[in-house]
Amino acid sequence: MCVSVANAQNIAGSPEYIKALTAKWEGERFEDGRPKVSDDLLERLKKVTIEEAWAELMKLGYQNQYEGDWMLLHEREDAVMTGRAVTAQFMPMRPDLEDQIIEQGKKEGRMWQQRRTVSWVINSLRKGDVYVADTYNKEFLGTAVGSNLGNGVYNATGNGMIAYGHIRDLERLRKVEGLNIWMKGYDPSYMRQTILMNYNVPIRIGKAIVIPGDAVLAKPGAVLFIPAHLVEHIVLTSEFTALSDEFGEDMIRKGIYTAGEIDSMWDESMNRRFIQWIDEYEGELPMKKEDLKRFLEQRNF
Repeated sequence: MCVSVANAQNIAGSPEYIKALTAKWEGERFEDGRPKVSDDLLERLKKVTIEEAWAELMKLGYQNQYEGDWMLLHEREDAVMTGRAVTAQFMPMRPDLEDQIIEQGKKEGRMWQQRRTVSWVINSLRKGDVYVADTYNKEFLGTAVGSNLGNGVYNATGNGMIAYGHIRDLERLRKVEGLNIWMKGYDPSYMRQTILMNYNVPIRIGKAIVIPGDAVLAKPGAVLFIPAHLVEHIVLTSEFTALSDEFGEDMIRKGIYTAGEIDSMWDESMNRRFIQWIDEYEGELPMKKEDLKRFLEQRNF
């Protein structure tokens, strides 16, 4: 709420504000200030399990990034979505507050004639984004999207949406190939008692806090929001774990190390053997060798 009041003069968080929120990010950014996590990392992130990523985030002190108990527009065991978060904060309708938001929208050159402010967020989306909306789990007259807005989300992002609330037009939305939505439920009413307060600001999604540009990792029943500056670390940690497991199995089969030695803290000779094993690896590495070696230099085995 403090964020909303402090930025009442602007509907969207400014680039300067987003840069301040994400000051630990050192890479490329979008014009709106959000970190531009690479498409390659987002694709590799799809193979990371929720458990792996969540355990590493907890270890790093990020204990409020997970929310569970979701319905999916398309319920599939292999459902997965990754992307860069565009956040939106909604609140219960209040006429005088809506009037002020509409007036601000006019000043910013936004479409306001039909007073459907939710479209302001959707117009800002781009490929690779995930629309993350806090509609505070409102059902009647508070649905986050229907068929038109849902199509707009997919056309803009090629992805989908995380809705901490309900949606409508399930039958039509399920015909949109490639679109998936993580939601709390369904209601046939449309959004008339909920109003957009801000977008691209920090929001709360259940037990999780989300900052613009966070990487979204969504799988059946679970969503994790990963700070942009930690995405590469999370991905490399998962990929390293898979490789080190493969290395350990190979060493045990060849009688070079015992299972107990592999499961213990590696000494310097084991570290060197692992690096040699990587250099001779015949499979396709998920990461560049230089990225892995840089990661190993910083990691305490």
